[in-house]
Amino acid sequence: MAAEIHTEARLRRPLLLAKAEGSQDVVNMATIIPKEDGIISVSEDKSIRVWMKRDSGQYWPSVFHSMPAACSAMSYNSETRRLFVGQDSGIIAEFQLSEDFNKMSSVRNYPAHQQRVTAVLFVLETEWLLSTGQDKLFCWHHSESSRALGSFRTPAWASCLQFDVESRYAFVGDYSGQISVLKLDGMTCSTISTLKGHTGSVYALCWDPIQKLLFSGSSDSSVIMWDIGGQKGLAIELQGHRNKVQGLCFAQPTRQLLSCSSDGLLVVWNMDVHRQETPEWLDSDCCQTCSQPFFWNFKQMWDSKTIGLRQHHCRKCGKAVCAKCSSKRSTIPLLGFETEVRVCDSCYDTITDEDRAPTATFHESKHSVVNMQLDLTRGWLLTSGTDKVIKLWDVSPVIS
Repeated sequence: MAAEIHTEARLRRPLLLAKAEGSQDVVNMATIIPKEDGIISVSEDKSIRVWMKRDSGQYWPSVFHSMPAACSAMSYNSETRRLFVGQDSGIIAEFQLSEDFNKMSSVRNYPAHQQRVTAVLFVLETEWLLSTGQDKLFCWHHSESSRALGSFRTPAWASCLQFDVESRYAFVGDYSGQISVLKLDGMTCSTISTLKGHTGSVYALCWDPIQKLLFSGSSDSSVIMWDIGGQKGLAIELQGHRNKVQGLCFAQPTRQLLSCSSDGLLVVWNMDVHRQETPEWLDSDCCQTCSQPFFWNFKQMWDSKTIGLRQHHCRKCGKAVCAKCSSKRSTIPLLGFETEVRVCDSCYDTITDEDRAPTATFHESKHSVVNMQLDLTRGWLLTSGTDKVIKLWDVSPVIS
């Protein structure tokens, strides 16, 4: 059901509160100003805007600042009112916002990357400025001296970034589909692990420092939950999007995961259920149910004088099966499949109506989302997209 502006009794769907329009190009990122009716946004049109809510109920820019290059990423710290903006040129610019949010002063520039900055993250506890770029680098600087502390080369364009203050682990997603887990120690870093599970580029990361869970979204339309704290290598797949997942937020108190894709679909996943890992797909030269050979098994085809069949896999047990032995389709929410997928006939008979009970809800945001940010204190979600529009939602009905 499409989300819309609604002033009556709350329904269990996101409610559109406001729009901020006026950008001339893609709004690459936007954030809610804590404890204020304000929004900060950066756009491909080279602009930084600070939007404040007026008496009319609409958001209008109180600050409009034009940059030398397209603004691709940002990080805002509400305690110090420091704003860091990554640009297409590879430069990260630091600004200081005034108390009334009507003025923005330039502080310094960081020559962090040789190509477009893809993610920026300021860590107040360490005074570190972390960033990733299309130059295949993850870098970190000391924000008080602007001195470069170190860098790490990624296998492909580094696309997204998260950081855990307690362990000083940095999580860096890239366009090859893998996530590098790095331990930062002053001016050095060491590789702790490499997470491989996506078949497409990683576009979004979200970190839960309480349960030590990492969520990743990819161009393969999937979301994966990595149990970092459990140290058991547990990875849970979530399948429900139709297009690349570009935004992730986690409501830790209610254990609800919010994900947005480029087709505008907003999915709210209930993570407070006992989910199961999807099975590994098994290799076989013949159907593991009827023993008919697959089309590449020339010897068995010749011996049995039969034509080889196409191989499929059951999403519940992982067996290699032919189309005749996997004619049924079913949802399997606890395995992450919220839409119908192929299952073998024997597994289909074991799936009950209770097993098919959905663990996610689906909503339309009506714009192509490239970034999202959640304000848990007010139950607000901010989405920005390729349609040059910023939308503010009340998501408390779906995450409470």
